[in-house]
Amino acid sequence: MPDFRLRVFQSVARHLSFTKAAQELYITQPAITKHIRELERSYGQRLFERRGNRVSLTEAGTLLLAHADEVEQLHQQLTEQLHNLHGEAAGRLRLGASTTLTQYVLPGILPGFQKRYPQVELTLLNGNSEQIAEAMLSGQLDLGFVEGRSKSRDLHYEPLLADELVAVRRATSAGPPPLLPLAEAMSHPLVLRERGSGTLEVLEFALREQKIKLTDLHVAFYFDNTEAIKSYLEAAPEALGFVSRLALARELEAGLLEIVPIESLELPRQFEALWIQGQPLSRAAERFLRYAQRQYNLK
Repeated sequence: MPDFRLRVFQSVARHLSFTKAAQELYITQPAITKHIRELERSYGQRLFERRGNRVSLTEAGTLLLAHADEVEQLHQQLTEQLHNLHGEAAGRLRLGASTTLTQYVLPGILPGFQKRYPQVELTLLNGNSEQIAEAMLSGQLDLGFVEGRSKSRDLHYEPLLADELVAVRRATSAGPPPLLPLAEAMSHPLVLRERGSGTLEVLEFALREQKIKLTDLHVAFYFDNTEAIKSYLEAAPEALGFVSRLALARELEAGLLEIVPIESLELPRQFEALWIQGQPLSRAAERFLRYAQRQYNLK
């Protein structure tokens, strides 16, 4: 979008947070405030109401957001059409990914894509699988990546990469841990991902098949990211956590954590791309999806 101030305004309006907008756009919070004040002076209207830490759109802000979204869409269409004349992918590509994918999967392929398609401007929204699906349905994303078992009929899902959840604890010995009976494993204090995450959903579904309710277990803590779970486990020898095998390379090599096999409990899952059902992907989104699938030998 030609006017960066409108990009800033849209980000604040979506998140209703100056801090989250700064994180999304990789600029400082004072810079966010400066751009919003310039827009308010330009239009002679307050765009946000600020009450303590709470931010809400004014009537003028709501009107500006609708027009800013139209301007962005038109600019994106123009950019794509101009570059399509030469068969190029270009424009802004709004990606969204669940936490595990954002931390351990996608960052490794982003530089290669940027080098190959320098005219594509990438942004990446991080959230749990439920939040990413909601952001896609509300028009905030062009392409999303999630894990989990829940599916929306309004979204199309396509496989990206196989994964496995494993039980993990602080390392106790040099040798591989013995197979742990399921009942014994579930007697430990558990450290889990938060509600809405694909990780928790996969675990909860597998336990349900074993006639075990999560509400009957001792959950020591719910975290919204895997790094926090690993740090907790390093400090709590009695606790047991469940995380992606992809997230454990450093800790396993350093001997900080160990994977514990559990009897009768297997937790395979699939990372998937998603977009609006029945809507074609933009050229940039299509190129990114195919590039990602090639990296993981799916195409």
